[in-house]
Amino acid sequence: MTAIDIARARRETPGSGLVLHFNNAGSSLPPTSVVDAQIAYLQREAVFGGYETAAEYADQVERVYTSAAALVNADPDEIAIIENATRAWDMAFYSIAFKPGDRILTAMAEYASNYIPYLQVAKRTGAVIDVVPNDEHGQVSVAALRDMLDERVKLIAITHVPTNGGLVNPAAEIGAVAREAGVLYLLDACQSVGQMPIDVRAIGCDMLSTTGRKYLRGPRGTGFLYVRRDVVPTLEPIMLDLHAAQWTARDSYTIREDARRFENWETNYAAKVGLGVAIDYALNWGLDAIWERVSLLAARLRSRLAEIPGVTLTDLGSTKCGIVTFTVAGHAAGDLRDAFAERRIHVTHTRTPSTRLDMEARGLTEMVRASVHYYNDEEEVEQFCTALEHIIRSTH
Repeated sequence: MTAIDIARARRETPGSGLVLHFNNAGSSLPPTSVVDAQIAYLQREAVFGGYETAAEYADQVERVYTSAAALVNADPDEIAIIENATRAWDMAFYSIAFKPGDRILTAMAEYASNYIPYLQVAKRTGAVIDVVPNDEHGQVSVAALRDMLDERVKLIAITHVPTNGGLVNPAAEIGAVAREAGVLYLLDACQSVGQMPIDVRAIGCDMLSTTGRKYLRGPRGTGFLYVRRDVVPTLEPIMLDLHAAQWTARDSYTIREDARRFENWETNYAAKVGLGVAIDYALNWGLDAIWERVSLLAARLRSRLAEIPGVTLTDLGSTKCGIVTFTVAGHAAGDLRDAFAERRIHVTHTRTPSTRLDMEARGLTEMVRASVHYYNDEEEVEQFCTALEHIIRSTH
């Protein structure tokens, strides 16, 4: 495995010289190649026309599917390019035909944008939501999940890396349980794809959704959905158009057979091309090398934060990722975010409504979230912690 060339990564990330960006779990700073690809497409579109440019770039657009498939060890026909991770997840989830009594098994740290659809579908159909308890590490208990299975379980839906902490849920172990039981398994990999190696075959998920803007360092308004080839025919998208289906006669239509049945015809081609460049850029570095670098930096940040009086780390899990969360006694998380912003340091804060079950169970209402990436460096970790110490002193 080749180590990350940090100097090169920072040269190819112009923003890294202007701000200290520890909000990569929100939206990463893109490399120059991604921005250049989008701009070049838009400039061509402006002088040549939208349809014509799309036709001219057809091979490059098609490559996005090949690259996304390579990223998660899928086949291109199992990939749909969607405008964001939430919509990708929605297209999979709402394609499942729930009926009264069907059970949805999910996690304590499930994200609001997933849990709200569970509630909506439960209200509409009579399906039931059951939450799998955590194990002693604060991650999904695989043993408890296995014990909860019965013939009424229709779906296991888990967030791989929750938004509010360093936790990495045991996705492959959950997948093994799902396969044994013959239950559909939907994995929200919004925060994990691009940060760590993801192999859908090894994980055993039937569906996986992710975004471009976070650890993939791609454009906002991009994402993709993986659906296992054998599962595609069993899922009918909640919405269809002339891209997802063909109008075969006055009173009939046929839905396309690959994962692109979950797409719609109109798309942001410039962003789509940018997403492909971002995926290729990540693949060029190597996901093993990226994961090693991110893990190292995050561990360093946690260690340094633990030395600061008043700081309490709030990350869970036996395996921790590049998302580092903490609270500071006597300081509101939003105020800390704003104080960092005044110093051109980017973080965000997470609050109860985002992951209500987990936050309420832990007695937390908010946390500061700092998320590192491979283009961040050790000096920035020190700058960040020094700035936090100054903020704490200056507000006492």
